Amino acid sequence: RAAEFLKEIPIDFAVTSPMLRPKETAEIILKNHPHIQLQLQPELQEISHGLWEGKLEAEIEQDYPGLLKQWQESPETVQMPEGENLQQVWDRAIASWNSIVADYSQQPQIGIVVAHDAINKAILCHLFGLGPEHFWNFKQGNGAVSVIDYPQGADGPPVLQAMNITIHLSGSILDKTAAGAL
Repeated sequence: RAAEFLKEIPIDFAVTSPMLRPKETAEIILKNHPHIQLQLQPELQEISHGLWEGKLEAEIEQDYPGLLKQWQESPETVQMPEGENLQQVWDRAIASWNSIVADYSQQPQIGIVVAHDAINKAILCHLFGLGPEHFWNFKQGNGAVSVIDYPQGADGPPVLQAMNITIHLSGSILDKTAAGAL
């Protein structure tokens, strides 16, 4: 549905996380734009949940009492066991975003960046000068589209034209998609 939604958009570049879901999503979108070479950015990979990976919330609570609640209330304070913390995700997501903006802002271009919930939230927070403590202030549904413009180039302020568009998925302006697993 995202591919159909973006079909008429003249895409000049495409960057994605190398992980399966976003890479596959980007490849499906690019079927309508066969002239675009997909660039993989390892820094756009989803947060490493470490020992939480693949576990249900009840299992996480049982193995790490109180840590999931802490993640839900103060995510910036949580180190996922054998995984990442938000600052680590922030650092790599923002570095990758800044690199993409610098690489593709020399002339007006339209591109897609296909990533993950935590990565997208980190980028959105960064664009508004917000830190990891504001992680839950943004929703990024699976398959959602956000539009960020740099009308004055990479050195100018970004403009958020649209965020978390999901009407192509549900037929409603209300987001009914699943968001991050935690």
